[in-house]
Amino acid sequence: MMRLHNLRPRPGARHRVKRLGCGESSGHGKTSGKGHKGQKARSGGSIRLGFEGGQMPLIRRLPKRGFNNAAFHKNYAIVNLSDLNDFKAGTVVNEQLLRESKLVRGEFVGIKILGDGELKHALKIEADKISESAKAKIERAGGSVTMRDRASEKPAAATEDVDQTAKEETPKKRSTAKSQPKAKKKSSRK
Repeated sequence: MMRLHNLRPRPGARHRVKRLGCGESSGHGKTSGKGHKGQKARSGGSIRLGFEGGQMPLIRRLPKRGFNNAAFHKNYAIVNLSDLNDFKAGTVVNEQLLRESKLVRGEFVGIKILGDGELKHALKIEADKISESAKAKIERAGGSVTMRDRASEKPAAATEDVDQTAKEETPKKRSTAKSQPKAKKKSSRK
């Protein structure tokens, strides 16, 4: 039977360490396997991966093609039903409560509820996305699901900002006493 005290690596998996500085007869004498002179023979001398001696590296010579959608990918915080059993019955579970209870953290677009586990009591859940199985289990437990509409929240905030900037940028009437037409300069040419 295999136990922790008799675990062994497979034969041939471990290699004998190359022992340097043990004289000429060790087989690694004189240059210690580094060869004669040059950058790689010096102490601390190493060349980074992909370096081609100053010539334009292959990775930079190749053209960039195609499109990667990773920059536009939306990340959702995932919460399972089994995680929500810690809350009391009738609690309104929203993003703020989930952050306070450390179930979600970091930057994300919204919250998605998945149906892993069983819900033991009724909860009022506010989320951006929810799976069909999770929705069925929540309703079976006597709870309710409210979908947050992010699209309607943003324009309302944007219109308030526009209204405030419009109020700030309204031109003020200047007094007519100060603004008098400037007299034209007479040219010296006749």
